[in-house]
Amino acid sequence: MLVKTFGSSIIGINAITITVEVNMDNGIQFFLVGLPDSAVKESHQRIEAALRNNGYKIPGKKIVINMAPADIRKEGSAYDLTIAIGILAASEQINPATVGEYVIMGELSLDGGLLPIKGALPIAIEARKQGFKGFILPKQNAREAAIVSELEVYGAENILDVIRFFNGDASLEREIVNTREEFYAQLNEYEFDFSDVKGQENIKRALEIAAAGGHNVILIGPPGSGKTMLAKRLPSILPPLNLHEALETTKIHSVAGRMSRHASLISVRPFRSPHHTISDVALVGGGSNPQPGEISLAHNGVLFLDELPEFKRTVLEVLRQPLEDRLVTVSRARLTVEYPASFMLVAAMNPCPCGFYNHPDKECVCAPGVVQKYLNKISGPLLDRIDIQVEVVPVPFRELSDVRVSEKSDAIRERVVKARQIQEERYKEHKGIHANAQMSSKMLRTICRIDETGHTLLKNAMEKLSLSARAYDRILKVARTIADLDNSHDIRSDHLAEAIHYRSLDRETWGL
Repeated sequence: MLVKTFGSSIIGINAITITVEVNMDNGIQFFLVGLPDSAVKESHQRIEAALRNNGYKIPGKKIVINMAPADIRKEGSAYDLTIAIGILAASEQINPATVGEYVIMGELSLDGGLLPIKGALPIAIEARKQGFKGFILPKQNAREAAIVSELEVYGAENILDVIRFFNGDASLEREIVNTREEFYAQLNEYEFDFSDVKGQENIKRALEIAAAGGHNVILIGPPGSGKTMLAKRLPSILPPLNLHEALETTKIHSVAGRMSRHASLISVRPFRSPHHTISDVALVGGGSNPQPGEISLAHNGVLFLDELPEFKRTVLEVLRQPLEDRLVTVSRARLTVEYPASFMLVAAMNPCPCGFYNHPDKECVCAPGVVQKYLNKISGPLLDRIDIQVEVVPVPFRELSDVRVSEKSDAIRERVVKARQIQEERYKEHKGIHANAQMSSKMLRTICRIDETGHTLLKNAMEKLSLSARAYDRILKVARTIADLDNSHDIRSDHLAEAIHYRSLDRETWGL
């Protein structure tokens, strides 16, 4: 008897339906074909033990299992349940009538329990697209898959639950999630708030500008000045995720297996902070079975690189293309996958190896030339993609002991959202551009026009402060964002002056 059951394989952040064909014939052999990897081949032993421990068995016949399409490599243990149900249906131990109406996925433990899988959300999206009636999967992943409407999602804790469901002896509880209600209930529930920060008003202002224009930012300051604390609060002032962004972000985290049991939809912007010992592959994604890296997990959120010069040079250089294209392409011999990577880069660093260059109170003990050598660990092309460079100085005691409450993130976010709305309107005819930071040099000439006074100010600043040529475009982009926050149609001299202030590392006297 031939029976077909259906599973799914993840390629990038999308799923492709896998047909598991089980054929019973005379004989006593077991064949599993269709390009399975070692984990899939080992399913035979797991399935046999799970069925025996629940009163069922693999029949002593010739069993041929084909996983189609046969040219796509099947990886992982999530096909255990798909194959087991196929074997039971083909041997008529369960009723095969409705087996083909469902996508069935799950890893089996030896007692028949179901263990969680990766990529439940993209699998559910593909199942609905292919017209399946429902999706049967481990209970731990049910809420994640149930955010897909018009698809019956059933979470099971044991293979026995699934067997009884197909035999009609018992029903599985359907998981139902109100996606919009879930999304809005958790919107902007951030752990950190700018009201916790004492002092540092100029840095808060710089981060507000960065959030309003989507600008990448680098914070330079001595240890303990509050760089990390400020960076962690940046997501709380970014515009709220819309439903499309939330689904896209959840898909990536689902594929990477980062969703918790009770999570259904990610509704706050992600904040990723990898350690400086991270490898190239862990940052951009990859592996024999390509997985999303940190830059994709930070999609629609913030990627924070603390102690920037301590990262390996090769790791920092692989950031250049994703920062420009807002996606990362991972190429392997047998396939190429694309992961979205539209994130805000926030970096923090000490000004020198000892950490006290330019410190108001402590003396820098670094030898001559060491500061410049330390800064040279960060390449010019990477710095070229960072619009805002700002010095962070330690907070004096009088500000630390101040009992007044600082401005809350909610109030700052309101201003940021208004500035972003202005930009959305401005770039509505430019595909893929939503914020000032994404402007091309050609657009800069028409959108960021400045008057004669502004030209003179910019010219004098570049000469007196020894600003490099790369600073020119960055200053204009940041000035445009400052003008948007000010609800000003034109870029005024005070907007330019503030933008010039945020180019600390471009001064040729820095580090000398």
